[in-house]
Amino acid sequence: MGRPSTFADRIAWGIATVGGVGLSPVVPGTAGSLVALALLLLIPFTPWGLAVTALAVAAVGIWAAGRTEAVLGEHDPRSVVVDEVAGCFIAALALPQTWKWLLAAFIGFRVLDVLKPFPVRQLQALPGGWGIVVDDLAAGAYTALALHLARRLLGG
Repeated sequence: MGRPSTFADRIAWGIATVGGVGLSPVVPGTAGSLVALALLLLIPFTPWGLAVTALAVAAVGIWAAGRTEAVLGEHDPRSVVVDEVAGCFIAALALPQTWKWLLAAFIGFRVLDVLKPFPVRQLQALPGGWGIVVDDLAAGAYTALALHLARRLLGG
């Protein structure tokens, strides 16, 4: 297993692990999603601002995750959790920014990220950082769709 040796490798590793959060010995993906939940609760995102932020995190995350995967020499390392942040942001798109809806986005995203319904699991086969991040974006999109349907049905 390699170690980040260049400055760019260390930057990529810092981004990919969300500042080391991905080193959590227990459920690092959930730890990364908790960072996203905290940001969603603390930052007053507009729907447009959240969409731009989610896409920026995804774009930078694809680069960082791919580079970190290559340096570490392992496919989709557990320590890479920037994908959970991007996916959780997608799950919360256009939801009311209340703790109840954001908690629902967090829980729904974690469930779908673990279960990986079709075609989420298949997206992991994409090369490098694409396979690491895009499956979480799809899980986030499924979550967002399910929560929007729930909002319509519940009238809230």
